[in-house]
Amino acid sequence: QVQLVESGGGLRQAGGSLRLSCAASGRAFSTYNMGWFRQAPGKEREFVATISSSGVYTYYRDSVKGRFTISRDNAENTLYLQMYSLKPEDTAVYYCAATSRNLPTTTKDYTYWGQGTQVTVSS
Repeated sequence: QVQLVESGGGLRQAGGSLRLSCAASGRAFSTYNMGWFRQAPGKEREFVATISSSGVYTYYRDSVKGRFTISRDNAENTLYLQMYSLKPEDTAVYYCAATSRNLPTTTKDYTYWGQGTQVTVSS
């Protein structure tokens, strides 16, 4: 089992940047593929990005490609999401999640979830 705690959310103006962190504890973080999801008010939770256990492979939803970067530091048991050129439509609660599956993009394929961190982008 792994416990996940997100941090780094906040309020930014459009065009700004933010870096989210996800601290992991419990079973070996480096054995899990990891993902970021987000959920806006009244909407379903959606996939943002995923990264392999080694950090070599990544995959993004189209709307964040070129603006967001997912990365991890296995020595520090931490997952990151660097966000640039933020848009109002990026406003959501952001969640990190862990999975043993191969870079899935659906919520049902992730086993462990954090509690989320709020990102608000003003226009």
